[in-house]
Amino acid sequence: MATTLGGQLGLSLMDLDELAIALTQACDSAIAAADDLGTPADLKLTYFATNRALVVDVDLMPTGALPLPRHETHIDPELQRLAYEMIRCFVDDFRPSIEPLTGHVSFRMVKHLAG
Repeated sequence: MATTLGGQLGLSLMDLDELAIALTQACDSAIAAADDLGTPADLKLTYFATNRALVVDVDLMPTGALPLPRHETHIDPELQRLAYEMIRCFVDDFRPSIEPLTGHVSFRMVKHLAG
């Protein structure tokens, strides 16, 4: 869907490929976060265009009650940093947001239009 909208907005094939890579990595990171939560969650993708960019939001929203906090964490900070850096290589702006109390994970990616 993002690539279809991006193509309609005039993104090049290389820009579309980069956006697809970033979107895949963001979804993978969100799914990994859902596994760490230990509760069911919905993954919501939202796409919209501005006059200068294509914006893609990836939101992970827990649908069940969050379990009690665990003493151990399964998130490797170095792997998370590398995943975020990889996304940043392919989009013009990337803003991750993780709310520890609610378990809501949100990634905003922006790919600017040429010209």
